[in-house]
Amino acid sequence: MVDSEQLVLSHLQALTPAMESLALNAGTLAGWGLELATRLMAGQRLLAAGNGGSAAEAQHLTAELVGRFDGEREPFSAISLHAESSAVTAIANDYGFERVFARQVSAHGREGDILMLFSTSGRSPNLLHAVDAARAAGITTWALTGAGPNPLTECADSSVAIDAVSASAQEGHLIALHAICRAFDAAVRRRRQEQRCSQEQ
Repeated sequence: MVDSEQLVLSHLQALTPAMESLALNAGTLAGWGLELATRLMAGQRLLAAGNGGSAAEAQHLTAELVGRFDGEREPFSAISLHAESSAVTAIANDYGFERVFARQVSAHGREGDILMLFSTSGRSPNLLHAVDAARAAGITTWALTGAGPNPLTECADSSVAIDAVSASAQEGHLIALHAICRAFDAAVRRRRQEQRCSQEQ
């Protein structure tokens, strides 16, 4: 029991570097939330992708946007590309797993959309190909990764690299996406209030 407790304590202590990285990048995360609000309120879309546990984080983010985070508001368009199971398996079968996200970005993405990529390594070929497809389509790319620099942080338009071991970085990604959602929801509420005040004048 003592050994297990020590392992748990060590795991929790490993979160400290992740939290420090997030604090250093608070401005970027807040900026992402504001920009996301501007674009989604204008009718653009968020596309998100990741592999394994990072896929779960991507889907968590899109669920918060299509559903809700803090309080009641309208839904916004957000798609997790890995969740399209028939498309993923068909594309992987016909074009290779490295193209599973890039082809969907080309299909669903429009100029002005945002593609957000989650990766603890920052080296997944299918995510790097997705950045290439996004760039060709005029789509902005954001990357949330583990320790950097890495190939994904170097090719994305904007990135936040969490300087921590892989598991702690992935846990940091959940905190980061919730922080983005908090900034996003606040911006939506503020702009809707401004619109109401403008209409009443």
